[in-house]
Amino acid sequence: MLKLTVSMCGKLRQRPEVTGFGGAEEALQYLEKHKTDIAMLDICMPRMTGLELAARIRELWPDVAVIFVTEHAQYALEALKLHVSGYVLKPVDMEDLQAEVDHAAQGRPAENRQTRGRVAAEKPEHIEVQTFGEFNVYVNGEPVYFNRSRAKEALAFLVDRQGGYMTRAAIFESLWGDEAKYNRQMQKYLDVILASMRDTLNANGIGDIIERSKGCFRVCPEKFSCDLYRFFDGDIQTVEAYHGEYMASYAWANMTEAYVSHVRGIM
Repeated sequence: MLKLTVSMCGKLRQRPEVTGFGGAEEALQYLEKHKTDIAMLDICMPRMTGLELAARIRELWPDVAVIFVTEHAQYALEALKLHVSGYVLKPVDMEDLQAEVDHAAQGRPAENRQTRGRVAAEKPEHIEVQTFGEFNVYVNGEPVYFNRSRAKEALAFLVDRQGGYMTRAAIFESLWGDEAKYNRQMQKYLDVILASMRDTLNANGIGDIIERSKGCFRVCPEKFSCDLYRFFDGDIQTVEAYHGEYMASYAWANMTEAYVSHVRGIM
């Protein structure tokens, strides 16, 4: 099936450069050194599932379009919930394959058609993070829209932590609290949420406000402006702009809200 799929991909109208791998680790080793536009993954694989591999690939190249290949329709539906580019059912049909690759190619952001240095030079002039009242992110005055509310909340939590490194477990606890157990299934779902967060930031040209190291995440406070940070710096206008509400939609923000309100009261 792998050889057949590689052969069919080589016949696509885009005439792509195609490389096939018999294992996930082999593919990851290749991807560490080679920029890739589309990753076509099976879902049921030994040692690492296609869902796990997709998350790992997006850590290396956040804008890679992922197409899942499966013989089970129920897995295809699950894949669509992860906001991947598409899926192809086995046995692979050339017409379906071409349609999915066309769809993925049409959705490629401008960054993939330019050098990474060129994109870095075109980063937004101003990034404003609002925490007083509702949490929002603005790039040059325009709001950033997140595909997943949990992805937006994950970013909000990292902003609240003011640049400290947070483990996946800590992020999960803030998002779900006692509502769900942090098991393997939920770990995978959290990876999808974090990948969606990074995808949204990258799509808006502000992916560098997040830093990842050894499985932990942090925001880089020096790369954006934030009312919370200005408040703690003693900026008078920001202090006077605080009216008792901080990230109003998130229950975990109550502790910071209480502290900010206390500081405001003694100023």
